[in-house]
Amino acid sequence: MGGVPERDLRRFLADSTPLAAGGRAILLQIADPVVAAGVRRHSDFARRPQQRLAHTLTFVYAVVVGTDADAAVAAGFVDRAHRPVAGADDVDRQLWVAATLYDSAMRAHELFGTPAGPALAGRVLDAYAPIGTALRVPADRWPATVADFDRYWTGTLAGLRVTDDARGVVRDLLHPRFAPLWVRAAMPLVRVVTVGMLPDALRSQYGFAWGPREQRRFRRTVRRVRVARAILPGWLLRLPGPLLLQAMRRYAAGGQPARTRTA
Repeated sequence: MGGVPERDLRRFLADSTPLAAGGRAILLQIADPVVAAGVRRHSDFARRPQQRLAHTLTFVYAVVVGTDADAAVAAGFVDRAHRPVAGADDVDRQLWVAATLYDSAMRAHELFGTPAGPALAGRVLDAYAPIGTALRVPADRWPATVADFDRYWTGTLAGLRVTDDARGVVRDLLHPRFAPLWVRAAMPLVRVVTVGMLPDALRSQYGFAWGPREQRRFRRTVRRVRVARAILPGWLLRLPGPLLLQAMRRYAAGGQPARTRTA
């Protein structure tokens, strides 16, 4: 898909705006009962909820904007983390995990930054395809066009079911008891953004209270985040990716093993 200069594509992919949708992606992923069961049994959400988000973001940056070596290292970490998890190699589940990362990134840019036009959305979709293959999804299963993705997304979303496993993960994620103070201080904002970005049907399944007051609060928060993002220099918005990749490279070079988990 043409029409987008490579430099503009790389800047879009390196932008950290999708950080705001990290919680949304996780809640969408665990709305699949098999994914929720695996996460509940094999992730330490209660004590380190911020680590799963950081590991997932590292994986995305490594595969989408990193070098081939970065992508291979990140895929290796994921593969090792998935070995003891029942259903972790299920193609349909891993396709869904990859799809939530693309959709959440695009949704974050739409809400907090600049929405991607059709040409850019298609190029970004292509750039996210290696996330699927890194999760052992056959290349031909990744949607070829944005229209194909939208059809897949709508159909899969309709079949999701929030279980008690998922609700337990959400409690640990959005109300962390053992997280560092700075994480707990940020959680009111994180909860508003995460719950507000969910599709209506899933928000109801999770049991989140949501009415006119919550909607107004969400809109105010979106406006404030947009203003804050608009005044940040571009280099600062692109800084988290290189920092996460540097940390991953240190682990791979002999530091503590990175425990990247995306499902």
